[in-house]
Amino acid sequence: MTRSIPTRIYLNEDEMPKYWYNLRAEMKEKPDPILHPGTLKPVVHADMEPVFCKEAVKQELDDNTRLIPIPEGIQDFYRAYRPSALIRAYYLEKELGTPAEIYYKFEGTNTSGSHKLNSAGPQAFYAKQEGIQSLTTETGAGQWGTALSMACGFYGLDLTVYMVRVSSEQKPYRKAVMETYGAKVIPSPSNTTEAGRKILASDPNTGGSLGCAISEAIETAVKTDKCRYVLGSVLNHVALHQSIIGLETKTALDKYGIKPDIIIACAGGGSNLAGLIAPFMGEKLTGKSNARFIAVEPASCPTLTRGRYVYDFGDSAQTTPLLRMYTLGGSFMPSKNHAGGLRYHGMSPIVSKLFHDGHLEARSENQTDIFDAAIRFMKTEGILPAPESAHAIKVAIDEALECKKSGEKKVIVFGLSGTGYFDLSAYMAYNAKTLTDMVPSDEDLERGFASIPNIPQNK
Repeated sequence: MTRSIPTRIYLNEDEMPKYWYNLRAEMKEKPDPILHPGTLKPVVHADMEPVFCKEAVKQELDDNTRLIPIPEGIQDFYRAYRPSALIRAYYLEKELGTPAEIYYKFEGTNTSGSHKLNSAGPQAFYAKQEGIQSLTTETGAGQWGTALSMACGFYGLDLTVYMVRVSSEQKPYRKAVMETYGAKVIPSPSNTTEAGRKILASDPNTGGSLGCAISEAIETAVKTDKCRYVLGSVLNHVALHQSIIGLETKTALDKYGIKPDIIIACAGGGSNLAGLIAPFMGEKLTGKSNARFIAVEPASCPTLTRGRYVYDFGDSAQTTPLLRMYTLGGSFMPSKNHAGGLRYHGMSPIVSKLFHDGHLEARSENQTDIFDAAIRFMKTEGILPAPESAHAIKVAIDEALECKKSGEKKVIVFGLSGTGYFDLSAYMAYNAKTLTDMVPSDEDLERGFASIPNIPQNK
């Protein structure tokens, strides 16, 4: 194969971004404001600071500052594992017989195995600066919990993680890593909180959900002195921190004069997707690019493709502020598929707004199909992908095969958001041919929609 472009495009440490990119500053139509659940008025800093760190709240509510400096203390944390490589998928291109150029940004080389460390570090750093002694959070597949346990270990903070019960059963080694870093891991729903006890009373056999785990983590945070809650996706400040992915990707492509035609990422809560597309979407919104953007979600939890664009709570117990987003309803309980990081009922307000306004496409994929794509990818590129990341691989392959049909040479970039070494039970199920595709019926979705709050903005 002719290789005018290196297989791996690396940046120097000096080329690592010194600012995060706030995509909202480029959006003429901003995401709708976050609402206080009691007054239904836009939240102010004082409403959120009892739950979140002050700096996170400041970033969350900032719609106008385009570039936000990355503090030196966080840059030091990033230097342990960043910049990450942008890889040209030459072997996959050859196997597909496509004229397309395929690139992927691999975020799975750090110990947490995913992109989640990009926001875990900043949130732990800010907590330490503010004199906070402990943090609480939720985790689905375990990537976020693992990343935050690493960050808390680095900055010397205690951590309690509520891990979705089905994921804690599927991925015991994730739990082991978190505990090795010093975190306390509790399967959710649990008997340690009022929210958990209520859900268990109604369904003792539930596998849990991210919405439920969030409820438990928030309840624990507000009842504990010098403790704050941190979230690994969905919210604006998390998407902001993840913009380092897209900024590095753009710098690497610019080195070789490469302009992407299609950018693809998996979408659960939306932080990985928002982070990858941020600077490229900024160019599209300002008329400098005509790239396509594709969000890929599981058919078992079809938030964008079958959800409603309304104000909803971020948790099952309805304790969070209200977010205008695509949602399946906080009571929606997704099936026990293996892409645990994508089993969330809602979607980032930024991603939701971009999709609603037609700047972003969305697709849902079945579990068996994404594992077929994962195997095809690992056999050619030599990387075992996380099931979440395999959603992006599936659509990247589909788009490359479309190029093969049409003869068009397009540049496809996708996010390989994590490694799959903690997901071997899923690959064992694939090899045993016991994976099934569980797609919710309209009746299943209606049960979730019934929990969406009846407020004027939703009528």
